[in-house]
Amino acid sequence: MQVITRIDELKKKIRDARAAGRTIGVVPTMGYLHEGHLTLMRQARAEQGFVIATLFVNPLQFGPTEDYAVYPRDLARDSKLAATTGIDVLFAPTVDEMYPAGNGKTLTFVDVEKITATLCGASRPGHFRGVATVVTKLFNITEADVAYFGQKDAQQVTVIRQMVRDLNMNVRVVAVPIVREADGLALSSRNQYLSPAERQAALVLSKSLRLAETMLAGGNREASAVLAAVTDCIAQEPLAAVDYIAMVDPQTLQPLTQISGSALVALAVRFGKTRLIDNLLWEEK
Repeated sequence: MQVITRIDELKKKIRDARAAGRTIGVVPTMGYLHEGHLTLMRQARAEQGFVIATLFVNPLQFGPTEDYAVYPRDLARDSKLAATTGIDVLFAPTVDEMYPAGNGKTLTFVDVEKITATLCGASRPGHFRGVATVVTKLFNITEADVAYFGQKDAQQVTVIRQMVRDLNMNVRVVAVPIVREADGLALSSRNQYLSPAERQAALVLSKSLRLAETMLAGGNREASAVLAAVTDCIAQEPLAAVDYIAMVDPQTLQPLTQISGSALVALAVRFGKTRLIDNLLWEEK
């Protein structure tokens, strides 16, 4: 595996891969890798001829009071972990390489409307504009045939798929199931912020989603009933401060009243200063 920080150097590698007839897979990440990221890389490695993982903490997707400055960064650590998956390139550009205008700024943005106004978009204004902009840049830079994202960021996956359709991008988006700790906590680079007590409290997220899954599997199709049960479950945890609890259509992200076919139960909850997200993608059997 080679670590590359310059776009022009990466482009040369891509030209060589294309000349050799290899398909290209990309795994966009913000780094501080965990098993969830590594699972994406392994799947990409198994399915594509040339695999690029990107490591970039994107300033455009952080609000002014969010954790951009303290978001964990450790290229040496991440390089060792990424190398174990057999990927070809870890692309780790600087902010100035990605946004040469300076100071992490750009004059051009990609803005996906409507589906970014709800869930995380409601409490993080501008977040998905930053996500869509950087992902568009990464798709253009890597010329990927297939891009791999984690289902934990369910709204992000929906937004990127909409963007790909609307802009006729020649890339297929694959969502890989959530990877969890043995006790159920969804893996996240932000889990490291949690105190031991907050870490234990955060298990209420997966507990509430298992409750929702049990209700849906048992035939309950009233969204209000499922949401009430999930809300009550989380309310039992005193360290949990709810941002949102929602049941939406996975494609449109619009609220559901009756469930038929598929549904996304999505959560965002704070434990101390740490905001965690989790979700259940329900598919009718």
